[in-house]
Amino acid sequence: MNKPIAQRGRRPGSPDTRAAILEIARRRFLEDGYHAVTLRSVAGEAEVDLALISYYFGSKKGLFGAALALGANPAELLARVVREGDLATFPERVVRQVLAVWDDPVTGPPLLAMMKTAIDDDSLGALVKEAMEREIVDRIATLVPGRDARHRAAAFTTVIAGLIATRYLLRLEPITSMTTDELVRLMSPQLRQALRGPGRPARDIRPTGRAAPRL
Repeated sequence: MNKPIAQRGRRPGSPDTRAAILEIARRRFLEDGYHAVTLRSVAGEAEVDLALISYYFGSKKGLFGAALALGANPAELLARVVREGDLATFPERVVRQVLAVWDDPVTGPPLLAMMKTAIDDDSLGALVKEAMEREIVDRIATLVPGRDARHRAAAFTTVIAGLIATRYLLRLEPITSMTTDELVRLMSPQLRQALRGPGRPARDIRPTGRAAPRL
């Protein structure tokens, strides 16, 4: 009778494997920071193929969001907004996307929980800060070339963060009760000005490789 051959090599995919990957990724992100962690290093520690992590999570952004138990990953949502339209409508589309995700009863609560925990937990706060700088601020900065592009991208992110904090954390009125269309009208001019920078007319914003839209 043939004996069963013992399986060797890397761990195959399974729910337990996915959970183990997430446990390792969360610990590594918190210990080493966002930049230092790679998909390959997580795969090595989890003893799985790199392709399996890519299959499960798609990218480092996806792994980060899953490790923090986020139903919606802000960095991935921003990437989608960038792909789906031009810079001229970018502020309006960002506000709508943010409100859609944070108002959602499934995706909103985990994001709010992460925000509250990041305020109290220095390690998580530092991790979220680094991830936002690299995946959100730096990404927006590529849309608005110029010596101070990153400053303007950070200003844009600050306005969005203020909207999130006042509507979902502080529940400040009338922001909390305003409709999506009302908030788009209220916030878009501020976001557009943040992208322009102080004292810049609309024609000064020229995304690389595109005609200059009016911001």
